[in-house]
Amino acid sequence: MKELIAYCGLDCESCEARIATARNDDALREKVAALWSELNGVEITPEMINCVGCRIDGVKTPYCESLCPIRQCALGKTLETCGSCAEHMTCEKLGMILKNNGEARRNLGV
Repeated sequence: MKELIAYCGLDCESCEARIATARNDDALREKVAALWSELNGVEITPEMINCVGCRIDGVKTPYCESLCPIRQCALGKTLETCGSCAEHMTCEKLGMILKNNGEARRNLGV
């Protein structure tokens, strides 16, 4: 599996937070912070927009690092991705991603 596929199947390679980090692009960090702040109803600053990818060692956004319930679960179970979890078909957390994202489902092979 590609290392930039997140535990949930989302493609980190296309995530603007990862792109801003890889390019050290402060303008993109500002754009992403403003959008995510609006979408989530919380203040997200450009300084928080630093991430190398969900399953790669290194910096993560605060949400991805410690708040994402899917990532925390997969780390706790030492899974490569949620696609290898016996409970992936009934998991409510993962279901929130898969029901709206066919690409994530395909990336996990489920």
